[in-house]
Amino acid sequence: MPLDFTAIDFETANSSNASACAVGLVRVRNGEVVAQTGWLIRPPAGHDRFFDLNTRIHGITAEDVADAKGWSEQLADLAAFAGADVLVAHNAGFDMAVLKRASEATGDECPPYRYACSLQAARRVYALDSYRLPFVAAEAGFGSFAHHNATADALACAHVMIDIARRLQVSDVDDLAAAAGIRVSQIAITEAPVTFFPAAVA
Repeated sequence: MPLDFTAIDFETANSSNASACAVGLVRVRNGEVVAQTGWLIRPPAGHDRFFDLNTRIHGITAEDVADAKGWSEQLADLAAFAGADVLVAHNAGFDMAVLKRASEATGDECPPYRYACSLQAARRVYALDSYRLPFVAAEAGFGSFAHHNATADALACAHVMIDIARRLQVSDVDDLAAAAGIRVSQIAITEAPVTFFPAAVA
């Protein structure tokens, strides 16, 4: 099996996982980066307030996303790029929560992606003082980049997983996970509870 996956990174407007305001996507085929893209997102209503803390981190403001398409309009674009790939992210639990919670906020069906975490893999393979993405990327031989730019972060994450696969001498994500002692997980999609109303009494 070839080393194929899509690396993904989200930035959020505030502390809500549903507040996606940018996404970066990088496609890897046979252990090589073959495509990358990214775009701004207008966060779902009710999750669209921009906190100063978040803006200081990624530089995105409410004005920047005012004319961007919303989550419902962009989810299909995201899914079209990722296809049936395993998703890879640095601290993947966060990015998968963004996918799931933003979809819940807009009433969209979240694709049940399988995913792996480059942070978990790096902790098993690299011996570093810090496992923040810039330090891990440097260990993987990927130089300085615009940290907290979603596309740049996804590209760094992709290079980390490519390097880890090379070090472990594996050629697909499932083998990488097994060799590193981590899991390939899947986004859990819960069905909405069925509500029954008692029949009116005549």
